[in-house]
Amino acid sequence: MKTSIQKLRKYFRLEAERGYDNKAVMGGLRNMLSSWEGEARADGLPEPIIQAVSSRLRDYHRLSEESRKVTLVGLWRRIQREPSIAAELKEEAPTPGDSPTPGEAPTPGEAPTPGESPTPGEAPTPGESPTPEDSPTPEEAPTPGEAPTPEPVPQLAPESPPPSPIPQVDMQAPVTEIQGVGPKRAQDLEHLGMTTVQEMLYNFPRRHDDYSKLKPIRDLEYGEVVTVIGTVKKASTRTARSGKMQLAEAIISDKSGALRVTWFNQPWIAKQLQQAQHVVLSGKVEQYLGRLTMSNPEWEALDETLLHTNRIAPVYALTKGVGQRWMRGTMHKVVVDFAPYVADPLPQEILGKASLIPLPGALSNIHFPESEKHLEDAQHRLAFDEIFTLQLGVLHQKQVWQGKTGRVFKSPNYWLAAQLNRLPFKLTKAQQKVLADVRNSLISGHPMNRLLQGDVGSGKTVVAAMAMLIVTHYGAQAALMAPTSILAEQHYESMREVLIGTGSELSKDEVRLLIGATPAAEKQAIREGLAKGKVKVLIGTHALLEDNVNFKDLQLIVIDEQHRFGVNQRGTLRRKGENPHLLVMTATPIPRSLALTIYGDLDVSVIDEMPPGRQPVETYILYPKERERAYSLIHAQLEQGYQAFIIHPLVEESDKIEEKAAVEEHARLQEEVFPNYKLGLLHGRLPDDEKEAVMTKFRDGETRVLVSTSVVEVGVDIPQATVMLIEGAHRFGLAQLHQLRGRVGRGEEKAYCLLIPGKAEAAENERLLAMVKTNDGFELADLDLKQRGPGQFLGTRQSGYSELQLANLTDIRLIEKARRHAQELFKNDPGLSLPEHESLAKIVKMIWPEENGGDIS
Repeated sequence: MKTSIQKLRKYFRLEAERGYDNKAVMGGLRNMLSSWEGEARADGLPEPIIQAVSSRLRDYHRLSEESRKVTLVGLWRRIQREPSIAAELKEEAPTPGDSPTPGEAPTPGEAPTPGESPTPGEAPTPGESPTPEDSPTPEEAPTPGEAPTPEPVPQLAPESPPPSPIPQVDMQAPVTEIQGVGPKRAQDLEHLGMTTVQEMLYNFPRRHDDYSKLKPIRDLEYGEVVTVIGTVKKASTRTARSGKMQLAEAIISDKSGALRVTWFNQPWIAKQLQQAQHVVLSGKVEQYLGRLTMSNPEWEALDETLLHTNRIAPVYALTKGVGQRWMRGTMHKVVVDFAPYVADPLPQEILGKASLIPLPGALSNIHFPESEKHLEDAQHRLAFDEIFTLQLGVLHQKQVWQGKTGRVFKSPNYWLAAQLNRLPFKLTKAQQKVLADVRNSLISGHPMNRLLQGDVGSGKTVVAAMAMLIVTHYGAQAALMAPTSILAEQHYESMREVLIGTGSELSKDEVRLLIGATPAAEKQAIREGLAKGKVKVLIGTHALLEDNVNFKDLQLIVIDEQHRFGVNQRGTLRRKGENPHLLVMTATPIPRSLALTIYGDLDVSVIDEMPPGRQPVETYILYPKERERAYSLIHAQLEQGYQAFIIHPLVEESDKIEEKAAVEEHARLQEEVFPNYKLGLLHGRLPDDEKEAVMTKFRDGETRVLVSTSVVEVGVDIPQATVMLIEGAHRFGLAQLHQLRGRVGRGEEKAYCLLIPGKAEAAENERLLAMVKTNDGFELADLDLKQRGPGQFLGTRQSGYSELQLANLTDIRLIEKARRHAQELFKNDPGLSLPEHESLAKIVKMIWPEENGGDIS
């Protein structure tokens, strides 16, 4: 007989002789585990047996004497059922006088062995009850024979290598290949996005419940989540609430005490408990009429594979008709049958350098972790994979761009100095540095692919205009695309001052605006001028993408607020030129971690300095009852000749949201609050020509107060505006609030931003407090990323990022680690053409499909 089994039997017999006092081994049975596990593996014991012994004996000291006996009896009977061990036990004749090992010779009248197969017609196998969050109905009760056969515990320890891969395992096999998954269940799984075995393996739990804390009943405390092992003393059913609810009730005892347990609308559990007799319960300890209880706990017969209790249990997303227990059991089968044989795409060298566990172990532990440490290691490995493959994708895209030929546009210093001297202001040091970056890109011989970040009012537009001057100096054409007509016109007006002023090489007919509201005759003239090369700079909206807009020699594209455009739209504009240079701009500061991850294929330039004379906008939070104070400030500013914005979250009043709306408030404010001043109204439902007219009147000072929705978030430049009042401020994101605040303080006068939440209690909103604390857009962007995730920064740039399940885009250390290893691998094998990188190449191709023409920026 194997040494490890002999030792185990010796300890179990001694424990039985001593009345289960946990002194068969000095310091308790748990003290023998570390040495025993090594011996067991050396003896070749099945891993599920090793895991079962370890998990039960680790908490053995916490149990009452009766529960200890039940535990050892169950363990030994399980060991006896293992074919390889059973054969050895039969061959060995018992020594006369030996005490029986627990479980070998039950005394007359002893309860049936837990886990014995029920005879036909009996209740289902114990343990099939849904969890409390399943909200089960009586119709969901399992029918006899439906419960899955207990499976061995998967090999979970990363340090134990899985058996040699079995070539026949197909990760793309349909879910119907899994035992217990028929056409109906396959349809249910499809609703959850799973049609193949691989999709199931990567269906990670949405959380884990830790039921590994084992306690005797006498030591239970109200509110804790624990596991107890006990004997079923009584199990019955009754009705409540005038027969509308059926309750299964049981008394569970472990000699240290008794616990009343209740399950709602699951009457079949009572019969299952009577069959099981010895059970494991996991759940939250509650209190009823002064006594401790449990409601709807997870439970299993002690002799079963423990998937739901006494462990860190996975909790999966569900759909109608799919209970947590069924999902957990099915996922367990998938993990056991497939996870050990998943090919690891990462080379061993990276696994070692990055301190990562192998993929099979990670997939096992993300579902059924043996410990908190195993779970953390699995999460880290799989999160690393997500960022690592994204980094390979952006590095590949950067390589594609750098491999293309771009036209060279020189900008001699004397010529550039003459252009800059025409400006009525001097560039800041930050603008000068970014302009130098752009000039270097334009002479590199490769297409520029640059992201220009800069806070509201930092002067991005001037840099873009200078780039246009450099390109048009050589007779080529440039285009700027903005997301709205208002913003396009704003750029047109401000850029004309730079592009057409005294001493410029461009005339007013060579710089044109093309938006939806442009008259048909003018559109036709612009299109003809573009095709002949007479129009050198075209500024506009999506109208630039129309098929009949053709350039003669488009060499520079500037895209403002680039996150508002889709990949296909940017690609359409690019194809109107031959490898044109690209400059994309955003006034939304992007956190460093996100810029490294999402925009790793772009060269990034940042304008982190404001022009002279710009003062920080003073920001205050007011309670709703203090609104009159805000009106008084606006009155004072209007009397001095300044203007104000009043922003509302809604266009019109809503039954669902109790917030002030722009249309109704405009009428009230005009009539009751500011009757001596003309107020404008702007919102997204207005036709483009009406929006333009409203903005023109506000810009020209005809209207002194603009009542608006967040449509003014981007692109409105009103130097005389000094007050921004935002109603329902807690309903806006940080990025939005920061953008709105940037609409005031554009001149040299002191400016104010007043934030009024819809309800007094929202005044302590974390976003609002952050707005008061700082004007730093990057600091606010970091906080916004942590609070709301990366969605508002991604815009339509979704390739690969929608697949992130575990990676946290605020984890700069993980991102830098994954990026460093991706760069090293890519440097040695840029095309991922080596045999050991074949799997990685397939993953990258899947994340970055070629139909976008490599355009992901």
